[in-house]
Amino acid sequence: RLLGVPKMMENEVFMSFTFYSTVLILKMYIVAIITGQVRLRKKAFANPEDALRNGGLQYYREDPDVERCRRAHRNDMENIFPFLFLGAVYSLLEPSPAVARIHFFTFCAGRLVHTAAYLLKLRAPARSVAYSVAQLPCVSMALQILLATIPYW
Repeated sequence: RLLGVPKMMENEVFMSFTFYSTVLILKMYIVAIITGQVRLRKKAFANPEDALRNGGLQYYREDPDVERCRRAHRNDMENIFPFLFLGAVYSLLEPSPAVARIHFFTFCAGRLVHTAAYLLKLRAPARSVAYSVAQLPCVSMALQILLATIPYW
């Protein structure tokens, strides 16, 4: 064990999971920033005090482009948060580092494409294909976790 390095940091699978998870969290922050920028550009504010500060109560309203950004962000939360749990527990099962990396990369790539398809309004079925591809490693990890933990139920 390396001096001063936490034991978990020696786990190659966990470090790969940490990398891809951090990329996804940063992507979520970027979507939040984009949402705010679209709100400002379209003058569509969710709170009356923000509308008053930016031109008046008439801007306390919804906008289809802002709602699209919000749906992309909500979809991220519905999918990335479960991945964070599944990936962390899966990392503890000592899977093959190469196989684990494929799981993490596939999920991350699928979510990046999903967000691009959402925000750029790409033609169907781009978004749903990206969503489905990203779900495959999550289902795989969930099944492996269940198989490993069945003796303890």
